[in-house]
Amino acid sequence: MYRSGAVMAWNVFKFCTALRGLGSIMILLVLGVVGVSYYAVVITNYGPGLAAGGLDSLIAFIVLILFHCLLVMLLWSYFSVVFTDPGGVPPNWRPAVDEERGDSDPLTASEFPPESENGRIRFCRKCNQLKPPRCHHCSVCGRCILKMDHLCVWVVNCVGALNYKYFLLFLFYTFLETTLVTLSLLPHFIAFFSDGEIPGTPGTLATTFLAFVLNLAFALSVMGFLIMHISLVAGNTTTIEAYEKKTTPKWRYDLGRKRNFEQVFGMDKKYWFVPAYSEEDLRRMPALQGFEYPSKPDLDSQEF
Repeated sequence: MYRSGAVMAWNVFKFCTALRGLGSIMILLVLGVVGVSYYAVVITNYGPGLAAGGLDSLIAFIVLILFHCLLVMLLWSYFSVVFTDPGGVPPNWRPAVDEERGDSDPLTASEFPPESENGRIRFCRKCNQLKPPRCHHCSVCGRCILKMDHLCVWVVNCVGALNYKYFLLFLFYTFLETTLVTLSLLPHFIAFFSDGEIPGTPGTLATTFLAFVLNLAFALSVMGFLIMHISLVAGNTTTIEAYEKKTTPKWRYDLGRKRNFEQVFGMDKKYWFVPAYSEEDLRRMPALQGFEYPSKPDLDSQEF
């Protein structure tokens, strides 16, 4: 079975210098927000609070433990999305079995329109090869991406079959981390508008103010994306397929919320919250590889 997950991701901005530069800026922006937040929470406010004694020390200890645990998971998930190939179609790929025609009947490009609505196998005119189910061509990447969701400049990569879980975990841990930072810095933010004297230098106060505003903005925006993608996972669709689903009376890949969730996160619960899959899941769940997807038995003869 073809496994492209172990291969470093293509530079999806290879064909567009402007987007490549934008992607680099986005990575630096993410690291910049992390750096500002770390300085404000750990160095300026809660790190020194460990020596305060009493309840303040306990609160500072809890905040710092949570902050560092979530930060590790955030960065792990983020760079997993950046450096994991979303999944491409191997050259001269053919389905294992063509159910309608049989193995002995070769498939030719002329038999399939670019986006076939009737046959199970589609043909990409740009790549000049067959397309697996739920595969879409990315014009920026210049290739077909397995179960493509979208092209994300924040991670300088496409989000597809092999890194979609990692992207969702990145959103999840980013929301938790930014929410934690926002709440932990809220008392210090309120203090800016009080009449009392605020400890700290102008530089540390400005950093705390900036970290609060940035994390609040990210928490609110990421929450919207996270809710949207949770709904997509619940219906076993991608961002692209969500538009196709509107014109399809019955979505063939909707297997129920539990199985839909497993199609993205796997069946091994120990791996649900880490950007990785167990070897057992990779072996027994072809959907995680991006080429084969189970569907409702009564809709097997239909195609979106």
